[in-house]
Amino acid sequence: MSEARERRRGRGGGGAARRAERGAVSFETAKFIERNIPNFEILNEEALEIIEYNAETILEEVGVNFVDNPAALERWRNAGADIDGERVRIPRGLARKLCATAPSEFTQHARNPERSVVVGGKNLVLAPVYGPPFVRDVAGGRRYATMDDFNKFVKLAYMSKWLHHSGGTVCEPTDVPVNKRHLDMLMAHMTLSDKPFMGSVTEPSRAQDSVDMCGILFGEDFVQQNTVMTSLTNINSPMTFDDVMMGSLEIYAQNNQACIISPFIVGGAMAPVSVAGTLTQVLAEVLAGVAYNQLVRPGAPAIFGAFVSSIDMNSGAPTFGTPEASLITYGAGQLARRLGLPYRSAGSFCGSKLPDAQAAYETANSLNMGLMSGVNFMLHACGWLEGGLVADFEKFVMDADQLGTLHALAKGVSVSEDAQAMDAIREVGPGGHYLGCAHTQANFKTAFWKSEVLDYKPYETWEEEGARDTRTLASDRVAKLLGDYQKPELDSGIEEALNAYVAKKKEAMPDSFM
Repeated sequence: MSEARERRRGRGGGGAARRAERGAVSFETAKFIERNIPNFEILNEEALEIIEYNAETILEEVGVNFVDNPAALERWRNAGADIDGERVRIPRGLARKLCATAPSEFTQHARNPERSVVVGGKNLVLAPVYGPPFVRDVAGGRRYATMDDFNKFVKLAYMSKWLHHSGGTVCEPTDVPVNKRHLDMLMAHMTLSDKPFMGSVTEPSRAQDSVDMCGILFGEDFVQQNTVMTSLTNINSPMTFDDVMMGSLEIYAQNNQACIISPFIVGGAMAPVSVAGTLTQVLAEVLAGVAYNQLVRPGAPAIFGAFVSSIDMNSGAPTFGTPEASLITYGAGQLARRLGLPYRSAGSFCGSKLPDAQAAYETANSLNMGLMSGVNFMLHACGWLEGGLVADFEKFVMDADQLGTLHALAKGVSVSEDAQAMDAIREVGPGGHYLGCAHTQANFKTAFWKSEVLDYKPYETWEEEGARDTRTLASDRVAKLLGDYQKPELDSGIEEALNAYVAKKKEAMPDSFM
């Protein structure tokens, strides 16, 4: 790495962060959650052993497919697996042995070091919605997403107190060619925010672009020695690993960047209808995926993923916030911890078309199960609507606001001398009230979580102010956050180098919308 790039690395990280702190609009970003509460565990030892045994039986007897990927088949053959065409059968114990080299915890560095996150252990990192082709807001309704929409979501994530991560494809900007949009999305995450972000997985060359651009932003040596990106590797359930996703995984693993190995489960369609059967398939797929990740580069960071929904047997549509999805999410958390892997699951899942009561019920169920199941990385934590087809601006800030409750719950119950409040109880005595006592005066500013969206005013005041519902209040919140936004400072040399890289890449290929 050149001395000039090394200097830019220094200025693009801590120095830029300190200058940004002095000059930007004041806003607070909470540190990633560190749980002080127990995980909710639903499976006893017998159930866990049965599921683990059955998962390895699937790998050994049924096997998994690695499609259009001769290099992967050769890696498996050299590792001791049985190869039959594209079918890979993995001897009992081999996948688990390979998974053992993956770290149980890792740091994803942000360009602002104060916003780096630790994934694993008792930590929970919250990232926004990922992948919708449509967006929705009060003013424009439901429409195809554009790059302008994408930029607004990145700014909202940057300004949102309870979000720790900028995410990845927050929406799919359909006004930019398919083969070039990843460049613009990466530029948005790198320049409009200084929180950690995700890389592209839609084609291996785009994963390489993500690594190369991070080399400009962080410095090439820094990237090789540290994790600066997370990526989402979906398994084509049941038990199929395609060449596109695996090709991207190979790029990230080779370059020491994190991969979320995540089966895409719709119970009854892509997995059995039973909870135990689905958990068995999820574990088999994750074992195979993480093991392959470690075949590419032992020690590369990998995350046990579980995206889970059930299916409405009348319409065929996926359903969210259901008891079955919660049971699978809780159980998968136990399996991930027994493997010693960080865990990704849950989110602001709902099937509703609008940010209404259905969306609120299903989202609350999904967020709470994520906290209680021990999730370490929660993708889709805010903005998800219509089964993931839509990123909704109002719901984005509604959900992001509610993420504050997860932070508060995760703190648990303090029994410090101040929290015991014995002085307050003695001061007030029988029949009094606590509004004016010394303990209340000392603690009222921080004692309770406070919403930035919800309305708690008296009816008369609410009516005088226009009887605004939550969606209207959220729309105002979107406008305020975007109005207050200021771009975090980035070294001009780094930004120029990134722009030059993107321009050169775009010029080298014709537009493609396929």
